[in-house]
Amino acid sequence: MEMTDSLPGTAVREVKEETGLDVEITGLVGTYTDPRHIIAYSDGEVRRQFNVCFTARVVGGRLALSDESTELQFVQPEEIDQLPMHHTQRLRIRHFLEHRDRPYLG
Repeated sequence: MEMTDSLPGTAVREVKEETGLDVEITGLVGTYTDPRHIIAYSDGEVRRQFNVCFTARVVGGRLALSDESTELQFVQPEEIDQLPMHHTQRLRIRHFLEHRDRPYLG
């Protein structure tokens, strides 16, 4: 997030940079903080991060790999359990698929 960005603006920019897609933010799934979720990057940087998870719809662009992505694909909800991912990512997806009335705050 740049100092001049809003949270939704950052999400729109990051999606474009990482996937090539233009999106419009449509809602909020929730906020996520997990002290066990530590990310170690290949350049030696280590972070404990938080996540603000938005819903969005694609309004343009084309799916394309970037320096920050190695594989991109759309999958059906029933295929998600077969994908390798961190448990915190799985939690966010589950919350989205549950169509909750209110955003998760955790």
